[in-house]
Amino acid sequence: MSVADYMTQQLVVVSPQMTVSGAVELMKQNQIHRLPVMDGETMVGLITQGIISRALPSQATSLSVYETNYLLTKTTVADIMEKNVQTIPAGAQLEDAIYQMREHKISVLPVMANDRVVGIITNNDILDAFLNISGYGEPGVVSRIRVAHDHTGVIFKVGQVLADHDLSIQTLMVVRENQERVIELHIANDQAADVNQILAEAGFDVV
Repeated sequence: MSVADYMTQQLVVVSPQMTVSGAVELMKQNQIHRLPVMDGETMVGLITQGIISRALPSQATSLSVYETNYLLTKTTVADIMEKNVQTIPAGAQLEDAIYQMREHKISVLPVMANDRVVGIITNNDILDAFLNISGYGEPGVVSRIRVAHDHTGVIFKVGQVLADHDLSIQTLMVVRENQERVIELHIANDQAADVNQILAEAGFDVV
C-alpha cells in the first residue's frame, strides 16, 4: 500500500502573494483545510486552517471584526505559511506516512516525485484507506484465527484449506494482540458457518 495509491492528486494550491482572506475563501470553496504554497513549480510552504487560526488576533484583543478582516486582506500567505514542510515520497508505504505524521504531530504531508509535488495525503485519506483495506461496508462477517506461535506458511495453509472446500475470502488482515498474531478474515454471510467449521476442523484456533 503506497502513498500514491491513496493520496489526493487534484491539488488546490496558492501563491505566496495571495492574501490570507483569499486562501480562506479557497479552502471554503473546495471544502479543504490545507493548501500547498507554490512559487511556479516549486513548493515553498504550506498553509493550513490551524496556521491561519493561530495568526488571527486573540479573542481578547480590542480589534473589531472589521479590523480583523482588514488585517486578513492585507496579510499574505507568505507572511504566515509554514516554510519547513514535511513531505513524503509517492512510493513510500502508507505506514511511513502514518509514522511521520505521528512523529511530527501533523495531519498532512505533501507527496513528492522527481522533486515535484504530485499530491497530498492527510489523516482522513489514511482513515479512508483503512476502511477500504478492511472491506468496511461490504456485506459479510469477520472470522478471527488466533496464531499463538507464528510460523512460516500459516496464511498459505488457511487459503489452501478454504480453496480445497471452494470457499473464498473477501479481505484478510493480520493484526497483533499482545504477543499473538490474529488473522482476520472478512467472508460472505452465507459462508461464515462453513468457514469457521472447516478451519476449526483443520486445527486452527478460530475465535
